[in-house]
Amino acid sequence: MSIAERPVGSAAGTTEERIAALERRIAELEAGQPHDKVSMVVFSGDLDRVLAAFIIATGAAAMGQQVDMYFTFWGLTALKERTELDGKTLMQRMMALMTPGSSKGLPASRMNFLGAGPVMLRAMMKEKNVESLEQLMDLARELGVTIIACDMAQGVMGIRDSELMPDLEHGGVGTFLASALRSRATLFI
Repeated sequence: MSIAERPVGSAAGTTEERIAALERRIAELEAGQPHDKVSMVVFSGDLDRVLAAFIIATGAAAMGQQVDMYFTFWGLTALKERTELDGKTLMQRMMALMTPGSSKGLPASRMNFLGAGPVMLRAMMKEKNVESLEQLMDLARELGVTIIACDMAQGVMGIRDSELMPDLEHGGVGTFLASALRSRATLFI
């Protein structure tokens, strides 16, 4: 029976019992309310989309929101600092060679033009005094944004912890869902 379906009290109950039952129901409802929190899945490994994710994350953190960013599949490439090939399977090595080795190699989602698009976008951002992706990533960490690497996607794609930026948290889908279920905003980028 849901909280809303529970009887408040019978006509035979005393006023004190009915007030106590109402107070318990209010406490249960309040406990289930979302927190001042933003949760996001960063699935894309495109420069412009990862930029948007970090702009939202740093903005929310600056507004006092707790922010959890859960990086999975292509999004993990934004967290890479290097590429290692030793000890990987053939398919993992091929994946490593076909994906960016760091955030500086991320493609644009549109108008990539063999890498010219991201170079132009970064130059235009610099000209307008907009923080670079790497500066936004540092700022997010300074503001306490939690950056989580998906363990399952890391395993599938053959990305080792030693290839990723240091001091990341790790988790699975349950980690994201636990965060998302308690958030005021949940985003998929």
